[in-house]
Amino acid sequence: MRLRRDHGQRTFRNRDDAGQALARLLTSDHPELVRDPDVVVLGLARGGVPVAAPIADALHAPLDAFVIRKLGVPLREELAFGAVASGGEPLISDRTVRDFGLTPDDVNAVIEKESVELLRREAVYRQGRPPTPVADRVVILVDDGLATGSSMRAAVDSTRRRLPRQIIVAVGTGPAGTQIANADEIVCATIPPDFWAVGQSYRDFTQVTDTEVQNLLATE
Repeated sequence: MRLRRDHGQRTFRNRDDAGQALARLLTSDHPELVRDPDVVVLGLARGGVPVAAPIADALHAPLDAFVIRKLGVPLREELAFGAVASGGEPLISDRTVRDFGLTPDDVNAVIEKESVELLRREAVYRQGRPPTPVADRVVILVDDGLATGSSMRAAVDSTRRRLPRQIIVAVGTGPAGTQIANADEIVCATIPPDFWAVGQSYRDFTQVTDTEVQNLLATE
């Protein structure tokens, strides 16, 4: 796995600005991907879709949403014990499950709840359109940043099961030492030396809405 990052620390105006920076890195490193009909860009919904849109524009590639839901510890939902992605098995941190004393019923209840929300979002975003095929294609998975990396790991694992030719992870920001197993390459636009949260690399980190995602996909 190869890690590519931009030089120097920077703060993005917004997610579109981060996407423009990643588009420059990708077109510089991989000019062969521009106008390649076998390239597809998937933004992790919600926050990754506005980052993915300028990348898809620069590569002249189709854009789609990759829906993924964090599995939060009951009563402490901000703490994830895993994630569930469209078309894939849930990715569970056994250590976190043990540390918080979660029972199988606890885990299954959260998975069921988030799976229902995942299907709802897919229906809203695509409006009846089928998911973009990825078999034997170069898939660029995009998010606004990596914190724990659990969501992106679940996205990569789920995508890998659909037999793509190559998976490139592209994120706006993340911590030093970023690794995503099963990805062929990671492109990170900035790696702050004192990374503590994805939002620190954005001046505008307003939450992305379902309507914004729907509108971005509808323009493709």
